[in-house]
Amino acid sequence: MTAVAYVAVCGPGQASDDELGRAEAVGAGLARAGAVLVCGGLGGVMEAACQGAVQAGGTTVGLLPGLDRAAANAFVDVAIATGMGELRNGLIVRTADAVIAVGGAWGTLSEIALAVKTGTPVVALGSWDVGDGEIVRAGSPEEAVELALAAAAAS
Repeated sequence: MTAVAYVAVCGPGQASDDELGRAEAVGAGLARAGAVLVCGGLGGVMEAACQGAVQAGGTTVGLLPGLDRAAANAFVDVAIATGMGELRNGLIVRTADAVIAVGGAWGTLSEIALAVKTGTPVVALGSWDVGDGEIVRAGSPEEAVELALAAAAAS
């Protein structure tokens, strides 16, 4: 039996149209590959990625900052209300076998940093340019999915 990969998709809640399109394509690609999409469960990149995954028949998990599961975006299948605020970013990273960062705001940077610190592979798609080679850069949503799934399988 092959293990299912859990891949976190991180990115800003206030995202550009380009970031939203990339996130939706990443979500769809993960779903087609049979991966479970993990995210912060709110809007922007998180919602677009979940939408892509759900529309492609995938499963989505949202680790919410607050206490209300109803705050999750409409495309989250499993909503987990952590009550931890931004500290839930650590749970997102620890749940994932790999992280794809699409775009980026401060929360995204914290998820990237936590992933690097804990040894969780990170693939950046138009995201922060930080680190000393710990982060793999992708040029397209398809490449981001491919790289993240390969890294998850290797870890």
